Amino acid sequence: MTAENVTAAAAHTALLYRGTAEYLAAVLPFVRDGVAVGDAVTVAAPAANLAVLRAAGIAEGFADQVRWLDMEEVGGNPGRIVPAVLHPVLDRPARVVTEVVWPRRPSAQYQSCVRHEALANRLLDGRTLRLLCPYDAAALDHSVLADALVTHPGVLDQAGYRASDAYAPEAALVGHDQAPAPTKARSLLVGVGELGAARALVSTEARAHGLAEQRVGDVALVITELVTNSIEHGGGQATLSVWAVDGELVCQVRDGGKLADPLAGLRPAPVDQAHGRGLLLVHTLADLVTIHATGDGTVVRAHFTRSTGA
Repeated sequence: MTAENVTAAAAHTALLYRGTAEYLAAVLPFVRDGVAVGDAVTVAAPAANLAVLRAAGIAEGFADQVRWLDMEEVGGNPGRIVPAVLHPVLDRPARVVTEVVWPRRPSAQYQSCVRHEALANRLLDGRTLRLLCPYDAAALDHSVLADALVTHPGVLDQAGYRASDAYAPEAALVGHDQAPAPTKARSLLVGVGELGAARALVSTEARAHGLAEQRVGDVALVITELVTNSIEHGGGQATLSVWAVDGELVCQVRDGGKLADPLAGLRPAPVDQAHGRGLLLVHTLADLVTIHATGDGTVVRAHFTRSTGA
């Protein structure tokens, strides 16, 4: 297994590996060769794999020329991966290893992982940035590997490199169903001039859930951004629902609009642009964000864990 032909073949390649030896055999050449040609090289992987790769980099003498990131920290909310990992190298020749999905990643985060992988293709269009995305083929479910083939134009495995016959990233954006809000959720229809009521509802629920006061403020700010966006672009009103489950406070905003720009919150906003940072702020403050297109609109959920700041 080798990564030598990946750079020329596809900007976004899924690596299906089995075991540490195959992992190193593919990832190390990709990283090493990137350093050798002067690319900006980043490795973002879960802690165990990051340690193995970094140790190899130290042994070969190039570790200090690589940016090493723990994906469990920077990408716990998959919506933060693009700003944290890709933005610094987006407009320069670069190679980035992004291990977005791993066996013990919480299942609630998976939909957002697939969305990230699908949208990365749009973000990379016309750029010299190359992504290699490892997937543990021995431990991950078959459906996860199938999704990897849908979201990546190129695949690297034991048989070598090939173009993915299943590549259909737009289908991946609508291919994951979302459970409805539970009946116990507190809901509120919010229109123009009613943001105060929305903030009051989520603040009360956040305090009741045990979030620290700073996080209560974060929840209120996130909902302000989401509801404002819905009112402006989603038909003039939104349905806000709030509930607690499994140690998390979940805030959902549903409206009748369509997300005109799926890269909203992912594409860097010019410094002189007054708007366009709302979803980026939402991803920054929430512990997990899911965005789901329905037949009659859009549903955004922001999750806040009790442990954060509490």
